[in-house]
Amino acid sequence: MKNLIKRAITGIIFVTILFGVIIYDSFTFLILFSLIVGFTLWEFYGLIQNNEEIKTTRPLNVLGGTFLFIASFLYANQYTSGDIFLPYLLFLMYTLISELYYKASNPVNNWAINLLPQVYCAGSFSILNFITTTQYTSQNGSFYTPLFVLAIFIFVWLNDTGAYLIGTMFGKHRLFERISPKKSWEGFFGGLLFALIGSQVFAWYEPEISRLNWFCLAATIVIFATWGDLVESLLKRTLGVKDSGNVLPGHGGMLDRFDSVLMATPAAYIYIEYFIRN
Repeated sequence: MKNLIKRAITGIIFVTILFGVIIYDSFTFLILFSLIVGFTLWEFYGLIQNNEEIKTTRPLNVLGGTFLFIASFLYANQYTSGDIFLPYLLFLMYTLISELYYKASNPVNNWAINLLPQVYCAGSFSILNFITTTQYTSQNGSFYTPLFVLAIFIFVWLNDTGAYLIGTMFGKHRLFERISPKKSWEGFFGGLLFALIGSQVFAWYEPEISRLNWFCLAATIVIFATWGDLVESLLKRTLGVKDSGNVLPGHGGMLDRFDSVLMATPAAYIYIEYFIRN
């Protein structure tokens, strides 16, 4: 009971801060998510460096991934040109070339594991910058539109809530027992139902986007968020850890909190660009 209360209080504070920052303006969004990217990468590389066979430079990798997020923000909002990404290319080149001097027994393994968090964490979070930015061609500019990012988080949380409630009460058929024994098909469809209902609230709030598009966007986010949760479960099971960290009391680490979002974000961006903005 005490853990449940702690989890609830942490969740309320976390959601309030996240929503307030996203809604306020683009620069508060930049500051908060730069910190989130940094913490998530720090946790990921921390899990990796526990393996003595893997060589990783944790601070440099965290700095590189955080730079990618900031550079993506500046580029998406048209504050700078594509040249902003050149230092990140140097960082990637360093990651590859440095293995020549480490003399590791398995340099391919080092490359793969060092670059995975850059794609999985920094890359996915960086896509949020392009989701929050709407271009207008008449004056060759852009403006900050947080609606879709809010939708991603709300659909993910509705999915988590529905999956937990329905899964706890009716869950009998295992969704992916090898990776996550507690997840059920009943919970999956319960989470999907909650998100689909929530999508129609967005359709009422933003009628310029069709109800069908809101419906399909919510479904896309739920499907990929579920896969995202399973991917992180597979990661933790492989590394032999229960939580990625303890920065959020009752919730574990940042990676635990954003695992669903990391997979849902690229999928949502693809849907938004192909079926809503175009």
